[in-house]
Amino acid sequence: MLGGEKILRGDVAVNRPYDVVIIGSGAAGLCAALALAPNLKVAVLAKGDLSSGSTAWAQGGIAAVLEPGDTFESHIEDTIIAGAGLNHRDAVEFVVEQAPAAIERLAELGVPFNKAEEAGWHLTREGGHSHRRIVHVADATGRAVQQALETAAAAHPNIDLVPDMVAIDLVTQRHAVSPDGEQRVWGVYALDRVKGGVSHITGRATILASGGASRAWVYSTNPRGSTGDGIAMAWRAGCRVANMEFNQFHPTCLYNHEVKNFLITEAMRGEGGRLRIPGSGHRFMPDFDPRAELAPRDIVARAIDHELKRLGLDFVHLDISHLDPDFIVEHFPTIAARLAEPDIGIDITREPIPVVPAAHYTCGGVMVDLEGRTDLPGLYAAGEVTMSGLHGANRLASNSVLECLVFGVAAAEDINRRWSELPSPPPIRDWDESRVTDSDEEVVVHHNWREIRRFMWDYVGIVRTTKRLERALNRINLLRQETEDYYGNFRVTPDLVELRNLVVVADLIVRSALARKESRGLHYTSDYPDLLAEAVDTILVPST
Repeated sequence: MLGGEKILRGDVAVNRPYDVVIIGSGAAGLCAALALAPNLKVAVLAKGDLSSGSTAWAQGGIAAVLEPGDTFESHIEDTIIAGAGLNHRDAVEFVVEQAPAAIERLAELGVPFNKAEEAGWHLTREGGHSHRRIVHVADATGRAVQQALETAAAAHPNIDLVPDMVAIDLVTQRHAVSPDGEQRVWGVYALDRVKGGVSHITGRATILASGGASRAWVYSTNPRGSTGDGIAMAWRAGCRVANMEFNQFHPTCLYNHEVKNFLITEAMRGEGGRLRIPGSGHRFMPDFDPRAELAPRDIVARAIDHELKRLGLDFVHLDISHLDPDFIVEHFPTIAARLAEPDIGIDITREPIPVVPAAHYTCGGVMVDLEGRTDLPGLYAAGEVTMSGLHGANRLASNSVLECLVFGVAAAEDINRRWSELPSPPPIRDWDESRVTDSDEEVVVHHNWREIRRFMWDYVGIVRTTKRLERALNRINLLRQETEDYYGNFRVTPDLVELRNLVVVADLIVRSALARKESRGLHYTSDYPDLLAEAVDTILVPST
């Protein structure tokens, strides 16, 4: 835990119902909790450690209009251009206009944003932005935000922070002792990693803030837990999902066989870093886009992918060594220190960094409105688990933590407004393990885990074809049957829960990709390379 010291175990959480249950302990979940806590009792559940989600991994910063000469309209247009016109303009306007207030709230909580030499905060610029509008804490902004939010949440008597609770499925009306009335969500069934056993944690409202699904690919910048749990649970419960074909691949992840999943922030290119071909040193981004390294991430990632395949390379170089060494260390202290450690041994002030693209951000997800409401009464969602309309076909850099800050508060405020309308949960049936046993073939889970991430990388990567997508779908259909058979016979484990969810999200991703007969934003298929005249969401509706 990065912040305060109040940590409760799962048995505390299940002794009585809460007012609100929040699944996820990153920026979206903690912002929601803090906005609810003045009047309501809240449980915040984390799958592992409270700080192990994606928020703490965010390096670059948070986008907001704070510079003289910058405007909301400019930020809105930059977001829509990056999103290839698929964004919902009302959602973009809502988030952009709320951004300065969200930054102020974090500053009041003690986030030590870098100061400018004159007045105000130091603002950097990232790909796709027309102005400097990224507030940051050196190159470890997410960690500072997570620490401040955790500290505030731990200090509040109405917030219980409960780590090591693996969400399995949402509690709905069909799980009630007397399952009658409208389909609603009343909380979640969760596996206690420490004590074992499955419990239900219930509330009058539930907020999904569980992050994205980028660990569906073998190369990812995300923490281990980014397995699409919230998307899969919402889908099984009956929520629509949208735009799952749009998964952002970050252009610059460290290429190192021993040290995996280390992101090299977008801000390094924003401050003058250049992408070059190893050996020749050729700076290739101007060959693909006039904005060069400041082009949106989908363009940069495809350019790198093109050069890797064209030249048979394992990596390209990101080089910032032409800048002043003191400037480099001041702006990128975390990256400089980590890469200088003996297991990597790169001095970024003197030599380039080997990088490859890696799965980074899920732009689609559970459909929500501007209050964070999903299709199911009682269920809200915020952050990367959602398709709010903000990102469209490609997320603009540093809009992700911003979305968490704004929609976490929006969901909480809607719950506060509607509190008198939300019914109390009925008696809920206990988790039934009467027909299952402990597994005697855990190898099945680990094999399928590896297989799904490998074929997603090979068949559903940066550049796609219909034939490869169909091959992926065939494998998913086989894995789904194997996984459901296994799930029906053995007690749940964290790995089994994640595998079950990965199979669901992989299916949603591939079906969405097959449905889109064009190339737009992050979805590029060589079978349909052109852009259609009308931008239309890919919406999938569950059969249940």
